[in-house]
Amino acid sequence: MTTARILDFINTQRPEGPCLVVDLDVVRDNYGAFRHALPDSAIYYAVKANPEPAILSLLASLGSNFDCASVAEIEMALAAGATAQRISFGNTIKKERDIAKAHALGINLFAVDSHEEVEKIARAAPGARVFCRVLTDGDGAEWPLSRKFGCVPQMAVDVLVYAHQHGLESFGVSFHVGSQMTKVDAWDAALGDAKRVFAQLAKQGIYLQMVNMGGGFPTKYLRDIPSAEAYGQAINASLKKHFGNNIPQTIIEPGRGMVGNAGVIKAEVVLISKKSDNDAHRWVFLDIGKFGGLAETMDEAIRYPIRTAHDGDEMEPCVLAGPTCDSADVMYEKNMYPLPLSLTIGDDVLIEGTGAYTTTYSAVAFNGFEPLKAYVI
Repeated sequence: MTTARILDFINTQRPEGPCLVVDLDVVRDNYGAFRHALPDSAIYYAVKANPEPAILSLLASLGSNFDCASVAEIEMALAAGATAQRISFGNTIKKERDIAKAHALGINLFAVDSHEEVEKIARAAPGARVFCRVLTDGDGAEWPLSRKFGCVPQMAVDVLVYAHQHGLESFGVSFHVGSQMTKVDAWDAALGDAKRVFAQLAKQGIYLQMVNMGGGFPTKYLRDIPSAEAYGQAINASLKKHFGNNIPQTIIEPGRGMVGNAGVIKAEVVLISKKSDNDAHRWVFLDIGKFGGLAETMDEAIRYPIRTAHDGDEMEPCVLAGPTCDSADVMYEKNMYPLPLSLTIGDDVLIEGTGAYTTTYSAVAFNGFEPLKAYVI
């Protein structure tokens, strides 16, 4: 959403070019909402969503832990004030030398989903805690994360037994229901799988302690979403259903849900044109596109709210595209985007809900365009 603070910054500072503006007050409110909704779960902010130092420092000061995908992200979290004990190396695909670097920095909690990854950690971080990621179907997620990460539950049992045999601490199970998950009950089946893994390992004398319930918590785009409290109630009910009175330690990894609605991208209309004299639809070209930070418009998966100074005027569907010399740089064409007929070249537009997965997706210099600038206020 475009807060008064963001509007004031854009109107007074007039930043040049496309840029992201993030309001830390919204991030603070989101953290409080997660803390209230799931008070017994440790929050591990997914750094990949937006690693701006001011965001990490704020979250560290509020008591957040951090889910990191690389050594660079681990170093960012440490620089922001987190201790190594508050950091998880949550990527299941790691170079052995990066595992060793992380372990040297004090990191002792690692994700795995294969025997081969266990072997790397056993060599590079002996005695570390590991949790195994279980596959989920991602049904209901606008940005699914199935297949590439995780293994089937029976393999997770085997992997955790293998970890135990290699001197690691088989600590828990993780899953991710899919990014921008709009179904509050999506965690139920995955928690059922987690419980079965717990039970099978207990029969072998290995007692897991933790369930990492991942991210998936959405931010508001064009459609309303359930509140953090609604997700918390559903998740807590599923935990009780599957684990009874023996609920393990739990972790959540909000990324999009923590920062998505805290950011707005200011962009500019570069061109409005048609492809023929009798073309029924306009093409609206912005100075930002898929390669400038809007990669999640791929397959038109994420539809951002777009605000203009002409929003009270007559609207008409148009094709929305980016500025680069690549034909793939089109955001919305199959499902065209309604924009005011009075919109003109040089007008600013505000793309809301862009606090997550924009700056980190921005190309370094494709076509010579600078990476997306960010301002945190």
